[in-house]
Amino acid sequence: MNRATMVGQITLVVMMMTATMMITAYGGDTNIVFDPCSDTKVQKSDGFTFGLAFSSKDSFFFNQTQLSPCDRRLSLAGTSAQLAVFRPKVDEISLLTINSTTFNPSLFGGYMVAFAGRQYAARSPPVFVGDSSHTITSFTLVLEFQKGILQNLFWKKFGCSSCSGPSLVCLNNTDCAVLNSKCKGNDGDIDCGVGVQLAFSGTDKNENVLNSWYEVANLRQYSLYALYSNLRGSLTSSFQNMF
Repeated sequence: MNRATMVGQITLVVMMMTATMMITAYGGDTNIVFDPCSDTKVQKSDGFTFGLAFSSKDSFFFNQTQLSPCDRRLSLAGTSAQLAVFRPKVDEISLLTINSTTFNPSLFGGYMVAFAGRQYAARSPPVFVGDSSHTITSFTLVLEFQKGILQNLFWKKFGCSSCSGPSLVCLNNTDCAVLNSKCKGNDGDIDCGVGVQLAFSGTDKNENVLNSWYEVANLRQYSLYALYSNLRGSLTSSFQNMF
């Protein structure tokens, strides 16, 4: 997955994604749905489009109920909320990144929700990304399918066993965060770009088992950033004109 250029309007993002997917469709991708707010059924090796929304935690709730960012009742389009759209290959472990030189999650509410689909409106719980003092740079997201339909997205946490050094802080005994003062954007030496390790579980539309989630634990002993340095890609823009 190649890094895409940053664009200002979400309508242009959709156009760029469509053009890219038309090329990859000839490589075995049978999924013609590119909109993260549309429903689809997928099989192994299909592309699957989902989104990451960045905003304040409260903005993802309506009348105390969490809704999908695709739901217009949230009115995210009228806020400073930001959107990143990805299209990984089903049942392949991917590392998705957002460039920290052009994006600071603390400026847009500090929380992140993964989502896809409209009828099932699958969405993850809001997860803390960063504030004025800290940034969590590493996440693991599991997409759970049933007969090819996305049912759930959930964040998997591995604790702070690898969190050591003067630049790192363990938050709530679950997340290893970088001190913002140590980030390259603040003249530090650490790349504070947000990275999401993605894996799949459940079954595809042909009832084949999706196994990539079970491989994640084995890969954690290696540097995923090194292994997947060529699998980076993100499209980031405001919600304006999308929902």
